[in-house]
Amino acid sequence: MIIIPAIDLKDGKCVRLQQGKMENVTIYSDDPASMARRWERDGAEILHVVDLDGAIEGRPVNLKSITDIRNAVNITIEVGGGIRDMETIDKLLLLKIDRVVIGTSAVNDPYFLKEACRRFPGKVLAGIDARDGMVAIKGWKETTEKRAIDFARGLEDSGVKAIIFTDIKRDGLLLGPNIKSIKEFTESVRLPVIASGGVSGSNDIKELMKLPLEGVIVGKAIYSGSLDLKEAIRLVKGT
Repeated sequence: MIIIPAIDLKDGKCVRLQQGKMENVTIYSDDPASMARRWERDGAEILHVVDLDGAIEGRPVNLKSITDIRNAVNITIEVGGGIRDMETIDKLLLLKIDRVVIGTSAVNDPYFLKEACRRFPGKVLAGIDARDGMVAIKGWKETTEKRAIDFARGLEDSGVKAIIFTDIKRDGLLLGPNIKSIKEFTESVRLPVIASGGVSGSNDIKELMKLPLEGVIVGKAIYSGSLDLKEAIRLVKGT
């Protein structure tokens, strides 16, 4: 299991939200590139970058910050938020972003997701954000009538590299991940799963290590100091 630090971008700044609510925002840095360098120094192998404004607008908004992050570090970067067409994917890959996360469009335009996977093999992940087990889209503003597990099963032949499964109600609250729902999700889906939402400390990492996860995304915990990234990486590597 890989520990993946998150960098959420809003108005060019590194922030964290509570349950994805734009009004519940905490600014941690006005220099996201320096934050990326910090996580790289601490041993991160992948950065999970989210363009929060882009998720709402339906197009990239924080490209300058994304470019600055890419230029600042040498590790793998995945970007999500507002990726709704091939032009956007092309643009991000030209910036040397390693992989993209498609969320809303995976729900609204399955053909786009499959075509993206065909054109960019190994570079596309599906983001499934769940509220009470149902898929949420458009920056978590809308909740659909699709069950997250059923939707994930439908992606098994799409060509996506992995699924990022986020429990919205736990995100940014440091309440601990919803182990029950993550376990049910991983047991129901054949694709690799990366969990996100709720990690508060090393005990949560230990619990998640018991599940068949490819990775876990950590955000608020490493920014607030309740989880030491170096320690978490050592824990999962057994060093």
